[in-house]
Amino acid sequence: MDVIEILREASNRIYENVKDLAGTEDAAGDFGIGAGGDISRNIDIIAEKTVLDYLKEINFECVVLGEECGRVELSDKPQGFVIMDAIDGSANAVRGVPFFCSSLAFATEDKLSSITDGVITNLSNGEMYWASKNKGAFFNNKQIKVHKKDPVYKIVGINTSGASIELMNKLHPIFKNHDHIRHFGANALEMAMFARGLMDIFIDLRNKIRIQDIAAGYVIVKEAGGMILDENLNPLDADLSYETRVSFIAAANQEILDETMSQINN
Repeated sequence: MDVIEILREASNRIYENVKDLAGTEDAAGDFGIGAGGDISRNIDIIAEKTVLDYLKEINFECVVLGEECGRVELSDKPQGFVIMDAIDGSANAVRGVPFFCSSLAFATEDKLSSITDGVITNLSNGEMYWASKNKGAFFNNKQIKVHKKDPVYKIVGINTSGASIELMNKLHPIFKNHDHIRHFGANALEMAMFARGLMDIFIDLRNKIRIQDIAAGYVIVKEAGGMILDENLNPLDADLSYETRVSFIAAANQEILDETMSQINN
């Protein structure tokens, strides 16, 4: 079985196990601080266990890097790394806000740039985004591309949760000059929507995002023809460490990147 099919099946199993859980009392709970630094909720634990159980069932030799469970070695001769944020948007999931997802990616080495496959599933409805390196990006079974034309409404995604006053001041011209600013509470799903052409640029300059949050989105954005850069406008790359935090910009084309960054820099 190809890696992408393994990730898709694991993602489908997450959806089946949590689709009726969101917004219920059983979704919450406090299971302590997970490996990623956030409080682990019951829905997180169930989703991660679903993936781990499946990978063990098929004897997939890998190292799992989970948001909650941390590093789990399923083989002493692993093929690579499964980078897992089984529930991205946990706050939305616990409250029943229908915008949360699973994010699963596979990397052959300990670098973001070595990711070969990624799957993001919208867990409120089962819609799936997926990509394999050099094979394109897909929404369900339809190939997707970032939005290249001049949009009727330019939509700018910005994650400012917990941003410093300095960063908010830096970003203020964008909020002032654009009527259509969006952030929904799950970076992975927003990256997938960007790859599908529903946004024109997505910005997160807080230097807080973990690799688990963006691993699948990274390959999906690239395979959809998007640019994904760091805060210095260099191609985004990082190691897969739990200590690693990144900023990034996903842009549909150079024109919107230049226009937006000129406002930030001024």
